Amino acid sequence: MAEPAASFAQRLRDRFPAAAVTVAEPRGEITLEASAQDWLATCQALRDEFAFEQLTAVSGIDYLGYGSDEWDTEGVSSGGFSRGVEGKGTGRFGWGEQPSQQGADRVVPIEVPRRRFAAVLHLMSYAGNVRLRVRCFAPDDALPVVPSVTALWPGANWFEREAFDLYGIVFEGHPDLRRILTDYGFVGHPFRKDFPLIGNVEVRYDEERKRVVYEPVTSVEPRVGVPRVIRDDARYETAAGEAAQREAAK
Repeated sequence: MAEPAASFAQRLRDRFPAAAVTVAEPRGEITLEASAQDWLATCQALRDEFAFEQLTAVSGIDYLGYGSDEWDTEGVSSGGFSRGVEGKGTGRFGWGEQPSQQGADRVVPIEVPRRRFAAVLHLMSYAGNVRLRVRCFAPDDALPVVPSVTALWPGANWFEREAFDLYGIVFEGHPDLRRILTDYGFVGHPFRKDFPLIGNVEVRYDEERKRVVYEPVTSVEPRVGVPRVIRDDARYETAAGEAAQREAAK
C-alpha cells in the first residue's frame, strides 16, 4: 500500500532541508525542488535511499509569460472568443519582434521571471508505489546549465538531448549533448516562449540561383489557434430527468 502523500512529503523535507517540497491536492502530487548545486546529490539520494529506480521523463520548462493567457475564455458570447491580451503575446509575434502584453494603458514587454528555465524529472518507485516530480532551476538564464543525471539514470540521455534542442538547457556532464529533433544548422530553440511560432527562417527554391535559399520569414503570418474550453454538458442530466418523468407517468 502506498504511503500517504503528506507523510512521504514530510520524510522528504526531513531528508532534504534545503529543498522545497510541495503537495498538490487533491491528487497528492509531490514536487521536490532542489538547487543546481545540490541537484546531483539529491537525485542520487532519491535513487539509493528512496528507491526511485525508474526515471520516466526529463522535461524542460520556460517560465517566460507564465500565468498570462492568450485568450479571454471568461464570459464567451455568441460573437466568439476575444483576445485575452493586446500586443504581441506568445505565438503572435513575427521574425525580429519580441513578445509583449497589454499593460494598464500601453503595450509593454513581457516581464522576464526571476528564474526562467528549469529541468524537471519524473521519477517512479516501484518498491514504494509512489511517483515524484523533481525540479531544478538554472542559475543563469543567459546560459541555462543544469547537471546531467545520465550517470544515475542512463535513460535520461535522449530526454536531456531533447530539452537541450528545444529549450537550450545545457546538461553539464552529458556524454553526447547535441540536437535530436531539429535539422542540422537549425538556429534557436523552438520551445522557448520568445521563439516565434512561424519560425525565424524559411526555406525556398530560388529559380534564379537554381538552389535552395534560407531567408527571414516573410510569407507566413503569425496565428494562434482557438483554445479548447470545456463547457458544462447538460445532456446527461436532461436524459435522466426525462427518464424519471417517464417512470412517474407509468
